[in-house]
Amino acid sequence: MANTLCGNGCVAVPCGDLGAAAALAESVAMGGAYRAKSSFPAGRVALTARPQPRSLHVAAAGQMNGNLTIGKAMRWWEKVTQPNMREVQSAQDLADSLRNAGDKLVVVDFFSPGCGGCRALHPKIAQFAERNPDVLFLQVNHEQHKSMCYSLHVHVLPFFRFYRGAQGRVSSFSCTNATIKKFKDALAKHSPERCSLGPARGLEESELLALAANRDLQFTYSEKPTLVPIAEAIKMEAAAIGGPWLPLPPSATHFLPQGSDDALIPSGR
Repeated sequence: MANTLCGNGCVAVPCGDLGAAAALAESVAMGGAYRAKSSFPAGRVALTARPQPRSLHVAAAGQMNGNLTIGKAMRWWEKVTQPNMREVQSAQDLADSLRNAGDKLVVVDFFSPGCGGCRALHPKIAQFAERNPDVLFLQVNHEQHKSMCYSLHVHVLPFFRFYRGAQGRVSSFSCTNATIKKFKDALAKHSPERCSLGPARGLEESELLALAANRDLQFTYSEKPTLVPIAEAIKMEAAAIGGPWLPLPPSATHFLPQGSDDALIPSGR
Protein backbone atom coordinates (compact mmCIF):
# COMPACT_ATOMS: atom_id res chain seq x y z
CA MET A 1 0.00 0.00 0.00
CA ALA A 2 1.11 3.58 -0.55
CA ASN A 3 0.22 4.37 3.08
CA THR A 4 1.59 2.36 6.00
CA LEU A 5 -0.31 1.67 9.17
CA CYS A 6 1.91 2.44 12.16
CA GLY A 7 1.82 0.64 15.48
CA ASN A 8 0.20 3.61 17.26
CA GLY A 9 -2.79 3.57 14.93
CA CYS A 10 -1.86 6.42 12.60
CA VAL A 11 -1.32 6.46 8.87
CA ALA A 12 2.22 7.33 7.77
CA VAL A 13 2.09 9.44 4.64
CA PRO A 14 5.10 9.29 2.31
CA CYS A 15 6.72 12.58 1.21
CA GLY A 16 4.81 14.16 -1.67
CA ASP A 17 1.72 11.89 -1.27
CA LEU A 18 -1.11 14.39 -0.90
CA GLY A 19 -3.68 11.66 -1.60
CA ALA A 20 -3.32 10.34 1.94
CA ALA A 21 -3.93 13.81 3.38
CA ALA A 22 -7.06 14.13 1.26
CA ALA A 23 -8.26 10.70 2.42
CA LEU A 24 -7.85 11.74 6.05
CA ALA A 25 -9.75 14.97 5.38
CA GLU A 26 -12.65 13.02 3.86
CA SER A 27 -12.82 10.56 6.77
CA VAL A 28 -16.11 10.47 8.70
CA ALA A 29 -16.09 10.28 12.50
CA MET A 30 -18.12 7.30 13.66
CA GLY A 31 -18.33 6.01 17.23
CA GLY A 32 -15.36 8.00 18.49
CA ALA A 33 -13.10 6.75 15.69
CA TYR A 34 -12.24 7.72 12.13
CA ARG A 35 -13.00 5.43 9.22
CA ALA A 36 -10.81 6.02 6.20
CA LYS A 37 -10.83 4.46 2.77
CA SER A 38 -8.07 1.93 2.24
CA SER A 39 -6.89 -0.56 -0.35
CA PHE A 40 -6.34 -3.08 2.44
CA PRO A 41 -8.13 -6.42 1.60
CA ALA A 42 -10.28 -6.13 4.73
CA GLY A 43 -11.92 -3.06 3.24
CA ARG A 44 -11.63 -0.31 5.87
CA VAL A 45 -9.14 0.29 8.63
CA ALA A 46 -10.28 1.74 11.94
CA LEU A 47 -7.98 4.43 13.25
CA THR A 48 -7.89 5.76 16.81
CA ALA A 49 -9.55 9.08 17.37
CA ARG A 50 -6.46 11.28 17.24
CA PRO A 51 -6.33 14.73 15.63
CA GLN A 52 -4.22 15.03 12.53
CA PRO A 53 -0.69 16.31 13.39
CA ARG A 54 -0.10 19.95 12.53
CA SER A 55 3.19 19.00 10.86
CA LEU A 56 1.24 17.10 8.20
CA HIS A 57 -0.77 20.23 7.36
CA VAL A 58 2.42 22.30 7.18
CA ALA A 59 4.21 19.77 5.00
CA ALA A 60 1.24 19.51 2.63
CA ALA A 61 0.94 23.29 2.38
CA GLY A 62 4.66 23.64 1.76
CA GLN A 63 4.62 21.06 -1.02
CA MET A 64 1.60 22.72 -2.65
CA ASN A 65 3.61 25.97 -2.75
CA GLY A 66 6.57 24.16 -4.30
CA ASN A 67 8.80 24.59 -1.25
CA LEU A 68 10.22 22.02 1.12
CA THR A 69 9.38 22.85 4.73
CA ILE A 70 11.95 21.57 7.22
CA GLY A 71 10.81 21.35 10.84
CA LYS A 72 13.20 21.79 13.74
CA ALA A 73 13.08 18.07 14.48
CA MET A 74 14.27 17.32 10.94
CA ARG A 75 17.31 19.66 11.05
CA TRP A 76 19.75 16.80 11.54
CA TRP A 77 22.80 18.87 10.50
CA GLU A 78 22.35 21.05 13.60
CA LYS A 79 22.11 18.20 16.11
CA VAL A 80 25.77 17.15 16.08
CA THR A 81 28.08 20.14 15.71
CA GLN A 82 31.42 21.42 17.00
CA PRO A 83 32.63 24.96 17.75
CA ASN A 84 34.61 24.98 14.50
CA MET A 85 31.55 24.03 12.40
CA ARG A 86 29.36 26.82 11.00
CA GLU A 87 26.56 27.07 8.44
CA VAL A 88 27.10 29.59 5.63
CA GLN A 89 24.39 32.25 5.36
CA SER A 90 25.11 33.74 1.92
CA ALA A 91 27.57 33.85 -0.99
CA GLN A 92 29.19 36.92 0.53
CA ASP A 93 29.55 35.08 3.83
CA LEU A 94 31.31 32.18 2.09
CA ALA A 95 33.73 34.42 0.17
CA ASP A 96 34.54 36.53 3.23
CA SER A 97 35.05 33.48 5.47
CA LEU A 98 37.56 31.97 3.05
CA ARG A 99 39.38 35.27 2.56
CA ASN A 100 39.64 35.90 6.31
CA ALA A 101 40.80 32.35 7.18
CA GLY A 102 44.49 33.18 6.76
CA ASP A 103 46.64 30.03 6.75
CA LYS A 104 43.90 27.93 8.34
CA LEU A 105 42.56 24.94 6.41
CA VAL A 106 38.89 25.41 5.49
CA VAL A 107 36.59 22.51 4.55
CA VAL A 108 33.40 23.51 2.72
CA ASP A 109 30.67 20.86 3.07
CA PHE A 110 27.85 21.08 0.50
CA PHE A 111 24.78 19.14 1.70
CA SER A 112 21.01 18.91 1.36
CA PRO A 113 18.43 18.14 4.08
CA GLY A 114 16.87 15.47 1.86
CA CYS A 115 20.17 13.80 0.94
CA GLY A 116 20.45 10.42 2.67
CA GLY A 117 24.18 10.20 2.01
CA CYS A 118 24.72 13.65 3.53
CA ARG A 119 22.77 12.71 6.64
CA ALA A 120 24.64 9.41 7.11
CA LEU A 121 28.02 11.10 6.66
CA HIS A 122 27.37 14.09 8.94
CA PRO A 123 28.26 12.38 12.30
CA LYS A 124 31.65 11.35 10.92
CA ILE A 125 32.35 14.86 9.63
CA ALA A 126 31.53 16.15 13.13
CA GLN A 127 34.05 13.66 14.57
CA PHE A 128 36.74 14.93 12.20
CA ALA A 129 35.93 18.49 13.26
CA GLU A 130 36.28 17.51 16.92
CA ARG A 131 39.69 15.91 16.30
CA ASN A 132 40.90 18.88 14.23
CA PRO A 133 39.90 22.04 16.14
CA ASP A 134 42.24 24.20 14.02
CA VAL A 135 40.33 23.36 10.85
CA LEU A 136 37.26 25.44 9.93
CA PHE A 137 34.26 23.46 8.63
CA LEU A 138 31.73 25.50 6.64
CA GLN A 139 28.36 23.96 5.77
CA VAL A 140 26.43 25.08 2.67
CA ASN A 141 22.76 24.08 2.51
CA HIS A 142 22.05 23.31 -1.14
CA GLU A 143 18.29 23.72 -0.68
CA GLN A 144 18.70 27.28 0.58
CA HIS A 145 21.55 28.27 -1.75
CA LYS A 146 20.78 26.48 -5.02
CA SER A 147 21.67 29.49 -7.15
CA MET A 148 25.01 29.95 -5.42
CA CYS A 149 25.86 26.24 -5.76
CA TYR A 150 25.00 26.42 -9.46
CA SER A 151 27.45 29.30 -9.93
CA LEU A 152 30.11 27.30 -8.08
CA HIS A 153 29.46 24.23 -10.29
CA VAL A 154 28.34 22.00 -7.42
CA HIS A 155 25.97 19.45 -8.96
CA VAL A 156 26.47 16.33 -6.81
CA LEU A 157 25.99 15.77 -3.07
CA PRO A 158 27.58 15.30 -0.63
CA PHE A 159 30.44 17.42 -1.98
CA PHE A 160 33.56 18.86 -0.32
CA ARG A 161 36.11 21.52 -1.18
CA PHE A 162 39.32 22.21 0.76
CA TYR A 163 40.95 25.67 0.82
CA ARG A 164 44.31 26.62 2.28
CA GLY A 165 45.84 30.11 2.47
CA ALA A 166 47.43 31.57 -0.64
CA GLN A 167 47.04 28.23 -2.44
CA GLY A 168 43.28 28.64 -2.63
CA ARG A 169 41.42 25.47 -3.47
CA VAL A 170 43.65 22.47 -2.84
CA SER A 171 41.12 19.61 -3.14
CA SER A 172 37.62 19.01 -4.47
CA PHE A 173 35.66 15.74 -4.43
CA SER A 174 32.45 13.92 -3.56
CA CYS A 175 32.39 11.05 -1.09
CA THR A 176 30.04 8.92 1.01
CA ASN A 177 30.46 6.56 3.95
CA ALA A 178 31.75 3.93 1.54
CA THR A 179 34.48 6.25 0.22
CA ILE A 180 35.25 8.20 3.41
CA LYS A 181 38.96 7.44 2.88
CA LYS A 182 39.01 10.31 0.35
CA PHE A 183 38.11 12.72 3.12
CA LYS A 184 40.61 11.23 5.59
CA ASP A 185 43.45 11.41 3.07
CA ALA A 186 42.68 15.00 2.07
CA LEU A 187 42.45 16.09 5.71
CA ALA A 188 45.77 14.41 6.57
CA LYS A 189 47.49 15.93 3.55
CA HIS A 190 46.37 19.54 3.93
CA SER A 191 45.86 20.00 7.69
CA PRO A 192 49.53 20.24 8.85
CA GLU A 193 50.52 23.77 9.81
CA ARG A 194 52.25 25.79 7.14
CA CYS A 195 52.95 29.42 6.32
CA SER A 196 51.52 30.86 3.12
CA LEU A 197 53.33 33.54 1.15
CA GLY A 198 50.60 36.06 0.69
CA PRO A 199 46.96 36.52 1.75
CA ALA A 200 44.35 33.78 1.60
CA ARG A 201 43.14 33.27 -1.94
CA GLY A 202 39.72 31.74 -1.27
CA LEU A 203 37.38 31.28 -4.23
CA GLU A 204 38.73 31.27 -7.76
CA GLU A 205 38.41 34.55 -9.66
CA SER A 206 36.14 32.87 -12.22
CA GLU A 207 33.86 31.77 -9.37
CA LEU A 208 33.79 35.25 -7.87
CA LEU A 209 32.86 36.70 -11.27
CA ALA A 210 30.12 34.07 -11.68
CA LEU A 211 28.68 34.94 -8.27
CA ALA A 212 28.77 38.65 -9.07
CA ALA A 213 26.96 38.03 -12.38
CA ASN A 214 24.24 35.96 -10.70
CA ARG A 215 21.19 38.23 -10.36
CA ASP A 216 19.69 36.00 -7.67
CA LEU A 217 22.53 36.85 -5.28
CA GLN A 218 23.52 40.02 -3.47
CA PHE A 219 27.22 39.74 -4.15
CA THR A 220 29.71 42.35 -5.25
CA TYR A 221 33.21 41.77 -6.51
CA SER A 222 35.78 44.20 -7.88
CA GLU A 223 38.32 42.68 -10.21
CA LYS A 224 41.88 42.83 -8.99
CA PRO A 225 44.24 45.04 -11.08
CA THR A 226 46.20 43.04 -13.61
CA LEU A 227 49.85 42.69 -12.63
CA VAL A 228 52.31 43.57 -15.41
CA PRO A 229 55.64 41.71 -15.43
CA ILE A 230 58.53 43.98 -14.48
CA ALA A 231 60.28 43.54 -17.85
CA GLU A 232 57.15 44.64 -19.68
CA ALA A 233 56.73 47.57 -17.30
CA ILE A 234 60.30 48.75 -18.00
CA LYS A 235 59.71 48.58 -21.76
CA MET A 236 56.49 50.53 -21.47
CA GLU A 237 58.14 53.23 -19.37
CA ALA A 238 61.11 53.47 -21.72
CA ALA A 239 58.86 53.83 -24.77
CA ALA A 240 56.63 56.45 -23.18
CA ILE A 241 57.05 60.07 -24.34
CA GLY A 242 58.74 62.10 -21.62
CA GLY A 243 59.56 58.96 -19.71
CA PRO A 244 62.09 58.77 -16.87
CA TRP A 245 64.94 57.53 -19.04
CA LEU A 246 67.48 60.30 -19.70
CA PRO A 247 70.43 60.25 -22.14
CA LEU A 248 73.83 59.33 -20.72
CA PRO A 249 76.10 62.35 -20.15
CA PRO A 250 78.89 62.69 -22.79
CA SER A 251 81.56 62.54 -20.07
CA ALA A 252 80.52 58.98 -19.25
CA THR A 253 80.80 57.56 -22.76
CA HIS A 254 84.65 57.56 -22.89
CA PHE A 255 84.71 54.83 -20.24
CA LEU A 256 83.20 52.39 -22.75
CA PRO A 257 85.32 50.91 -25.57
CA GLN A 258 84.29 52.06 -29.03
CA GLY A 259 82.39 49.48 -31.03
CA SER A 260 81.59 47.48 -27.94
CA ASP A 261 78.23 45.80 -27.69
CA ASP A 262 77.93 47.29 -24.22
CA ALA A 263 78.21 50.86 -25.46
CA LEU A 264 75.24 53.02 -24.59
CA ILE A 265 73.67 55.01 -27.40
CA PRO A 266 72.18 58.35 -26.38
CA SER A 267 68.47 58.48 -26.92
CA GLY A 268 68.62 61.90 -28.50
CA ARG A 269 66.22 63.45 -26.01
